[in-house]
Amino acid sequence: MTPNLALPRLLRPVLSVLAAFAFLTVLAASGASAAERGPASALESLYVLRTADNHDRFLGSAFLWGDGSVAVTADHVLRGADRVRLTDHLGQEQIGEVIARDPQRDIALIAVKARGVGLSPPPVLAETDIGGTVWALGAPLKADFTVTRGMISARPRQVAPSVPLDLIQHDAALNPGSSGGPLVDAEGRLVGMNIRIADGSRLNTGIGYAIAAADLARIVPAMINESHATLPHLGLHLRAVDRRIAAALALEPGGLLLDRVLAGGLASAAGLLPGDILLSAGVQALRHPGDLAFALEAAQARGSLDLTLIRDGAVIAVSLPLEAAQGTELATRGMAGAAALSRITAYRLEDMGIRLDDEGRVLRLTGNSPGAIAGLAPGDRILTLNGHAFDVAALRRLELTAPALLLAERGEGSTRHVMLDPWDRAAEEVPRVSSAANMLDPAIVLF
Repeated sequence: MTPNLALPRLLRPVLSVLAAFAFLTVLAASGASAAERGPASALESLYVLRTADNHDRFLGSAFLWGDGSVAVTADHVLRGADRVRLTDHLGQEQIGEVIARDPQRDIALIAVKARGVGLSPPPVLAETDIGGTVWALGAPLKADFTVTRGMISARPRQVAPSVPLDLIQHDAALNPGSSGGPLVDAEGRLVGMNIRIADGSRLNTGIGYAIAAADLARIVPAMINESHATLPHLGLHLRAVDRRIAAALALEPGGLLLDRVLAGGLASAAGLLPGDILLSAGVQALRHPGDLAFALEAAQARGSLDLTLIRDGAVIAVSLPLEAAQGTELATRGMAGAAALSRITAYRLEDMGIRLDDEGRVLRLTGNSPGAIAGLAPGDRILTLNGHAFDVAALRRLELTAPALLLAERGEGSTRHVMLDPWDRAAEEVPRVSSAANMLDPAIVLF
């Protein structure tokens, strides 16, 4: 009996369509999951930073670099700390030592216990063309392990005129806590490190900036092997010669007008004077203050920078030495020296601005001292320290080597506990009153 093949033949076109649809569905699904897997996998390299003390204060973000021996973050995130607590996506914590920092470029390195391969610029750098999709990873507003999506919204631009970096501008949402986190592409490849949002704004405005992966690729390894150097402090204030200034001086716009030359600085040693107009640095014409920063960076290896300037209507040449000025902070501390920190280990009450009378009452209290910040007030009587009563003579001689809990009695008889911690950096976070009259003209750039 011949089998009936009519029905299978009729079904073949339908089955073909169904098979094609299923294939496209799987392909689309796999493509979507790959895109999701890229930025999501980069979260495994992300750290959330907090202070390495009992306060456990939130600082910001960082990410594992390269072979996994260091984490990279923005220097301003550390708030001057030499040790920080790092938490990874699994909730595992460790204490890391800050081993290198460049405050000018806003990059810092933290030694960590290796736990696999981290992020690093790929052999072929991720695209940074306008319109390219990027993901910002970090802990914005303390929301741990958050991913926001955006696109590259402008050509790389120099945001700080005294810093030789062209930053990637993008519109992935950044907020306080995002700084130090990586910017990645759809494949999870490193595009840059987020460091700031538009000036004058604290919360996301749609304009964020990241140090490009190409710059991290040259700077981070140099910081690790201690061959990196911060830019020299020239000791000068300058501004661009704009149309109004040029008209007053009967010149064409362009060049940099020196507002101030600090005594004892490198610029002063080279003979530069207020009123000089810098025209070029090496072969680089100086039209904007930021041009000088890139010229300085390029000339550091040579140890000097040749300047052409106008003084009293005459064009003259000056050689500017670029050796490190005395007292310049080192950019690196080194892996081996991570634990060699200078830190005061013991304080007496007088060292903390607290003067007691013979009955243990606060006779005098220095403003902004650890005692004042802790909440002590003149007239308070100290009853106990860490739960133990002390005679006044012993209390005056006592040297604290760790934070102490004081029980203080107020004049009206009420009591309260006060934590006295001279090692606490919270004082740096206390807002101080400032006057707009003391603010620098925003047109002036410091070098």
